[in-house]
Amino acid sequence: MTAEKTIMSTPAQVTTTRSAALDDAHVGDIRGAFGTIAHHDTAPRRNWAARIRTLLAILGPGLIVMVGDNDAGAFGIYTQAGQNYGTALLWTLALLVPVLYVNQEMVLRLGAVTGVGHARLIFERFGKFWGAFSVIDLFLLNALTIVTEFIGITFALDFLGISKFVGVGIAALLTMVAVGTGDFRRFERFAIVLCVGSLLLVPVLVSIHPPIHVIARDFAVPRWPAHARLADVMLLVIGIVGTTVAPWQLFFQQSYVIDKRITPRFMKYEKIDLWIGIALVVIGAVAMMAFTAALFSGRPEAGQFTDARGVIDGLHQYVGRMPATIFAVALLDASIIGAAAVSLSTAYAIGDVFGIRHSLHRSVADAKGFYLVYFGIVVLAAALVLMPGSPLGLLTEAVQTLAGVLLPSATVFLLLLCNDRAVLGPWVNSGRLNFFTGTVVAALVVLSIILTAATVYPDLSGETIVAMLIAGASASALGYAVIRFMQRRENMGQQHAKDDGDAVVAREQWRMPPLDTLPAPRLSFSTRVWMGALRGYLAIAVGLVIVKVVQMALH
Repeated sequence: MTAEKTIMSTPAQVTTTRSAALDDAHVGDIRGAFGTIAHHDTAPRRNWAARIRTLLAILGPGLIVMVGDNDAGAFGIYTQAGQNYGTALLWTLALLVPVLYVNQEMVLRLGAVTGVGHARLIFERFGKFWGAFSVIDLFLLNALTIVTEFIGITFALDFLGISKFVGVGIAALLTMVAVGTGDFRRFERFAIVLCVGSLLLVPVLVSIHPPIHVIARDFAVPRWPAHARLADVMLLVIGIVGTTVAPWQLFFQQSYVIDKRITPRFMKYEKIDLWIGIALVVIGAVAMMAFTAALFSGRPEAGQFTDARGVIDGLHQYVGRMPATIFAVALLDASIIGAAAVSLSTAYAIGDVFGIRHSLHRSVADAKGFYLVYFGIVVLAAALVLMPGSPLGLLTEAVQTLAGVLLPSATVFLLLLCNDRAVLGPWVNSGRLNFFTGTVVAALVVLSIILTAATVYPDLSGETIVAMLIAGASASALGYAVIRFMQRRENMGQQHAKDDGDAVVAREQWRMPPLDTLPAPRLSFSTRVWMGALRGYLAIAVGLVIVKVVQMALH
């Protein structure tokens, strides 16, 4: 399909207004992996052929952010669940589907409507403290996450008989070259090829012939692993949540939607793209849990998970060389796309905050700072993995701890931004969506506190975890009741204060005005409660992390 065939019509008369975009490369034609849509295209899609061409041109952001999260860390978590507890925890994936969709839908809406990245919006609407916190924490977490991607690459290369130094160097170079071509379309095609590569997990699943009816039952019907220690299972469930809903995803997708130049007019196509990505993530996660459960069932390795390399060795020993090789290639594929996406989320955030050019449409010479951040973080991660004596186990544990600290704060800011009418206008959240998202945020905060506490105190008992869950649920319910009461008091007599602009400007055409024209943010009582709770949570979580660092230093 040629680009010419996929370019939709552009009207002769176009009215332009000053854009909120921070980089003028973020404004223009959508040049996706499989087609182009003209910048001012307003032609209706009256038939399925036009709709499919539009979808193919839009396809990319949701697919890449979702499959990119099935990275080396996810391979470890999902195979650990399967090897240690069989298919008993498959239901957690089904529960996470609506959470994944709601979180990423809010992010893509922010990107398409505002044209400004997540980090910059936090700076502008919540101040320098929270902006600096979000960027610094994201930078540290992403740097460590990329180290885990290269650890995954070494596992795969070791089995394939490729020198670690040569293989890691080639993988790092490939990751940098794919991004640094100055051609957005070329990178997206590279990334989508890697996304399709995630389906290599399906032949591995088929080669083991697991019981399909058991997989279907455990995916749909929650159950607890028999004779399992409550604390161990709870921590693994929290790990599944953390690896499936990662903080970097929020920053990456919002910036990538902007860089691809997607506008509200094409929101419904981007939502389909997101669902495709979620489907691939769930397929990959189910496949890993199911085939490791069947592979190690009744064997000495059952319940004795070590790492992804141990799974490769188990496949080789019990099934054969070919399935083990396919799994190793899938791990290599996942680690490369994970490293690329996580590194890009960092570079996008730095570009947003410091106002430097940050677009894959630009060449290295035209966006030196953007690419310097990207290349630097990839080289640093590769060097740490290759450096003799590097504390890789400690780095992996640090990723888990920092993810526990950052995820709730990132989700709180996401929820607050999606209720800021100056930012989203007619695209703000509905009341029902706020209730669901608020419940998710409260659950993430409680789970993250448990995860952080368990990292510091590995012998945390099941009874203590249950008590923390009950206390968290009670505090959340009380907080919700107080917020609703105060909101009703604030809203009394203000029902008439609807934004007249919503009736004048079509919803699909509404875009956020430039940042310097926005009114100062109005902090409602509920917003102040969220911010106060977040400060308290961070004080507890950071305190626990400091304790853990001191313990590690002493030992």
